Amino acid sequence: MVAAVAATWGGGLIWFADAASRAPPELRGDAADQTDAIVVLTGGSRRVATGLTLFRSGLADAMFVSGVHQTVEVRELLALAGLHAEDLDCCIVLGYDAADTKGNAAETAVWMTNQGYSSLRLVTANYHMPRSLLEFAMATPENRVVPHPVTPDTIDVSEWWRDRSAAALVVGEYNKYLVVLLRYWLSRLGM
Repeated sequence: MVAAVAATWGGGLIWFADAASRAPPELRGDAADQTDAIVVLTGGSRRVATGLTLFRSGLADAMFVSGVHQTVEVRELLALAGLHAEDLDCCIVLGYDAADTKGNAAETAVWMTNQGYSSLRLVTANYHMPRSLLEFAMATPENRVVPHPVTPDTIDVSEWWRDRSAAALVVGEYNKYLVVLLRYWLSRLGM
């Protein structure tokens, strides 16, 4: 029994790591999908810059950045991303309430409802996307979510087994994913 559980967990880990390292959306054909908003989850390199690039390309009319530190303002965020475009700060909203992925989904759900939006492009790290999609499916089941995974500069998920810190990140994220997946299944069963 223990060997079967270990084999299932190990096979799932390999699937998870492979799914996280797949081609970015521009190579999958969904890069041109228009959505009401672009939603960026803070916490990793290239996420905000990618969200801003997508926003500037006209893929959405608004951008929401969830999980921002209380002291950060839109102009600071733009400057951190290397942009100084005053024309962008009118349409970018920062969410300060989220402290984790579940909080990101809840905070975004409230914002989406208040704006009357029904679709979003979700920008987060490739290894974080599977868990984020589950959290968003539970928090905003009525909304269409287009995933836009970002490959971080500092972690190569495609060869996670070669690097101790990458392996720790992938294994940790996979375990978190399993917990959220269980919560998702239980919610689907009405429990």
